[in-house]
Amino acid sequence: VQSGEGRVLVCNTGMTTQIGSIVMLTKATKETETPIHRELNYFIKVISAIAIFLGVLFFLVSVATGNGAIASLIFAIGIIVANVPEGLLPTVTLALTMASKRMATKNALIKNLESVETLGSTTVICTDKTGTLTQNRLGVNTVVLGGREYTAGDRGVTDDPIGGYALQCMALCNAADLTDDGFSGDATDGALLLYVNEIADLGGIRRAEKLAELPFNYAARRMIVTYNAPDGGAPRAYVKGAPEAVLDMCDRIMLDSRTEPLTIERREAAFDDYRRLASRGERGLAYAWRPADDGELPEDGYIFIGLTGMIDPPRLEVPEAMAKCHQAGIKVVMITGDYGLTASTIARQIGLISGPGTVIHGDELSAMSDIALANILANSEEIIFARIASAQKLRVVQAFQALGETVTVTGDGVNDAPALKNADMGVAMGRMGTDVAKEASDMVLMDDNFATIVAAIEEGRTIFDNIKKFIAYILTSNIPEILPFIAFVLLDIPLPLTVVLILSIDLGTDILPALGLGAERAETDVMKKKPRPRGERLLSRNLLLMSYGIVGLIQAAAGFFSYFVILYAGGWQWGQELANDDTLYRTAITGFFASIIICQIADVIICRTRRQSLLTVGFLSNPLVLLGIGTELVLLALISYVPACNVFFGTEPLAPWQLVLSLPFAALILLGDELRRYFVRRENPFVLEWLTW
Repeated sequence: VQSGEGRVLVCNTGMTTQIGSIVMLTKATKETETPIHRELNYFIKVISAIAIFLGVLFFLVSVATGNGAIASLIFAIGIIVANVPEGLLPTVTLALTMASKRMATKNALIKNLESVETLGSTTVICTDKTGTLTQNRLGVNTVVLGGREYTAGDRGVTDDPIGGYALQCMALCNAADLTDDGFSGDATDGALLLYVNEIADLGGIRRAEKLAELPFNYAARRMIVTYNAPDGGAPRAYVKGAPEAVLDMCDRIMLDSRTEPLTIERREAAFDDYRRLASRGERGLAYAWRPADDGELPEDGYIFIGLTGMIDPPRLEVPEAMAKCHQAGIKVVMITGDYGLTASTIARQIGLISGPGTVIHGDELSAMSDIALANILANSEEIIFARIASAQKLRVVQAFQALGETVTVTGDGVNDAPALKNADMGVAMGRMGTDVAKEASDMVLMDDNFATIVAAIEEGRTIFDNIKKFIAYILTSNIPEILPFIAFVLLDIPLPLTVVLILSIDLGTDILPALGLGAERAETDVMKKKPRPRGERLLSRNLLLMSYGIVGLIQAAAGFFSYFVILYAGGWQWGQELANDDTLYRTAITGFFASIIICQIADVIICRTRRQSLLTVGFLSNPLVLLGIGTELVLLALISYVPACNVFFGTEPLAPWQLVLSLPFAALILLGDELRRYFVRRENPFVLEWLTW
């Protein structure tokens, strides 16, 4: 209310009001932890445990072999530093930020960075119908009066003996208003006003004086108003609502200019008309009237007038999006306030269901036990919840989550807030949604379009794959960083890699290439795979095997090969000690460092794809990866050839022949992983079991 005066009767306050009950329900609903948050916590715990275990173990080994406590402590710190990927968390944050930015260009506004990946884990989507699957452009398509059917625009309604009563009920039992650019108010009421205005004198009808009103109530599913009759006769009460609700309030029916008793046969005939409309995907509304006293809002004794069928066309892009969901193994469940037959017809048109499907009405859901509901959700692939109150969404969401599903829910109303908050991914409508729904959600659809959710899911799956890619890339350098310290203690050789060079790898050469992997485009099969299981880890057995056991060892071998070749070429003998400022020693550790960088360039290239051939992806298709590779080469050049950097990092310039010592190892990484992907695409059992990460 913006201005004026009014009288208010306060029935309840605070938490005892309807809004209060929603607040209580929302507060009682705990926010769910995102899958990526769980995985990063697990990853950090595992890597930290490995780092601390190895650090303590080799501290004890170092002390046992005769090294001093201080030297052993420095050695242990080096082991820990080599194990911990310092650039991981900023890399994950930046990758999620870039994904959020890409999704914003697709009309999906992310409120919580971690939610980007949650979309990729989605196994069930609980979606509204109106405005999300359909265009939210309701219009009257059919009018049924006394068994006669009129199409939209047919002015025969005005000549029908019952037509005047129907038009009065549509215009007066209505909470919307026409505006210069359409209407304001509820979409259903607005569509009725536009229809009446097209074929009759809407202004003349609405000049009648309103005496009383009972607004639309979801539980009752009808609206009642009482007006002075337009012709100056006795007041009339009009009711508009769901046909089953309106027919229950009627005991008579208008047939031509007569009023007849509403017998069982006539009631069933009216329901047959309703079912016919619903079978065409039309939303049915029923109308009735009766004489009334001034200010009276009667609940029964009405005379049935007829029906309208309203069409809200499906969005053109939804069938393709629905096919993608089915292909990706995602179950889509429609939750709507519409009649079940109407909902199932629309669902069939958009490809949500192909057979009869399982239709559960709100009354059935209320009477259903949790066990029975769980059985239906687990065993039915095509489910529609019809005549569902917004508050019932929460029960459906929790039932799916109890079955281990990752649930994405759409909503726009205040009553949707508990379900949106409880869902793994709450999606609010940007155009039609309330501020409460947007506040409770993790993502806002700026175009209220289901297809946008599917595009966002594809982005979410891609980001999970990309996070695994740059984790694999970052972890690979751990082995060539750890083994030099182990060799230093066990083999009694000069330390092949210093702590400062390890940090320059982790913070200088790893982050930008890893960010490039975070921006990698989706692989062609990303929406052809089933959703990843809840138990799938970022840090899996196979990822560790590939990073530590294969590629990491190849990198370490390249480093030791360059290190010893340079030492022996300079006249070093096994067991000979070298001072930290010895030119030969500084050249050898520079060679070890350069080998890691060169092999890491090969590693970032192979990490760009987990299944596709690099030839199909294209070596030049990711500018950020190319920039990362360029940065690695520049950093290598600075550390190796700039005198000031030589002093700080303890390095020496490398001759060309010393630089190329690691190239065969880099080629082995490139060709070996291309062969691995070849067998993955052909679903070789051994490769799928052990070498698919």
